[in-house]
Amino acid sequence: MSNNLVIVANRLPVDRVAQADGTPGWRVSPGGLVTAIEPVMRANDGVWIGWPGGTETDLQPFEHDGMSLVPMTMTQEDIQGFYEGFSNGTLWPLYHDLVAKPEFHREWWDSYVAVNHRFAEKAAELAAEGATVWVHDYQLQLVPQMLRELRPDLRIGFYLHIPFPPAELFQQLPWRRQLLEGLLGADLVGFQLPGAAQNFVRLVRQRVGHKTHRDLVYLPDGRTVQAAAFPISIDAAGFEELARSESVGKRATEIREALGNPRKVFLGIDRLDYTKGIYARLRAFSELIADGHLDVEDAVFVQVAVPSREQVEQYRILRDDIDRLVGRINGDLGRIGRPAISYLHSSYPREEMAALYRMADILAVTPYRDGMNLVAKEYVACKYDNEGALVLSEFAGAADELRQAWLVNPYDINGMKSAMLEAYQADEREITRRMKAMRKTVTQNDVAAWADSFMSELSDVPSSHGKAVRPAKRS
Repeated sequence: MSNNLVIVANRLPVDRVAQADGTPGWRVSPGGLVTAIEPVMRANDGVWIGWPGGTETDLQPFEHDGMSLVPMTMTQEDIQGFYEGFSNGTLWPLYHDLVAKPEFHREWWDSYVAVNHRFAEKAAELAAEGATVWVHDYQLQLVPQMLRELRPDLRIGFYLHIPFPPAELFQQLPWRRQLLEGLLGADLVGFQLPGAAQNFVRLVRQRVGHKTHRDLVYLPDGRTVQAAAFPISIDAAGFEELARSESVGKRATEIREALGNPRKVFLGIDRLDYTKGIYARLRAFSELIADGHLDVEDAVFVQVAVPSREQVEQYRILRDDIDRLVGRINGDLGRIGRPAISYLHSSYPREEMAALYRMADILAVTPYRDGMNLVAKEYVACKYDNEGALVLSEFAGAADELRQAWLVNPYDINGMKSAMLEAYQADEREITRRMKAMRKTVTQNDVAAWADSFMSELSDVPSSHGKAVRPAKRS
């Protein structure tokens, strides 16, 4: 194969949908990653390897929307061991500060190794001589080293989209050394924040024993691995364009009217995940009403919880807990036609999200730990009129860039209440000043700039192998 760029990710950038005539088809997944990588793929004869979801076994490589896609199959055992097991039962909670307790099962690890090897073999098969391979996220941390062994001629980059934990937590992992060595197969290992890159380099020095200097790791075979931060972003211009559209403006007005035109609307949009801090956030809001600081006639909280990993027991328990909390709050504090919280357990297209962002006065993003949190950036991009306040957890990666938000410690309910109330009471000049500064940050550092910066850094890594990838031409 002659692919100069191979993208390796757990998921393909498309979702299965039923077409108008009832036949199965594909739709591009929502999210910035596709927007960022698609132009780079086009410029470099790229191909994307990933799992389409489900257990279909007869899928062939196909083109969609000008992208070459290669589906990987998974058995039910793979899904349970590799995906739900090691990826989401072990690594996800461990990398998110132990918000939930990780489980360490040897059979999950075996499944993780086997699936990573299949992805590495497929990438090795599809990459041209000296090609660049960009591997994504926590599900595939062994792929770089496996691929390096199969194809030493390749230039390999790895990017972790979620947080990377401090040494004290990472060291709990029985397979800590294998994961570190897996990542060291890459020439460039990218993280959301500088602290994560430093954690990684420190762990490599302590646990693997390689010589390091600042962001570089020196391997015995003469290779150098660089670890650096590349904070991910969004298609800021695309979101602003959507927010400015007549249809989204009309929909935003409709939503506000359906809520009874309250003075201020609070909004939360999250995947239904225990890391997102939804329960504590809704409690904080309800206490502001119970304490008499807010009134349901003036303020309402719209919480969108996008369904997530519903087959996993912990997620089912979380859903039930939040259902009960919302029922209790509305029962105690709501009035006829005026619930304190409008709770929606559903996913929505980009247009509806843009209408919600445009309609909301205050967005509350309060995860216990988050790699970045793109919802915060999407909200800012949609606020082209410089209105709207952002209450943001200091433990979200986005807090490093969006310093003008009302920053909160999500474990501190009283602190969260104070920040929400401040945002609610802030005058127009204060809100405009903060939003203007955040908009400048998000607009200048969009997802295209993120992909270009990673790719150009990867092409600059001293390497005796691998052609540099051409950055995408942007209009």
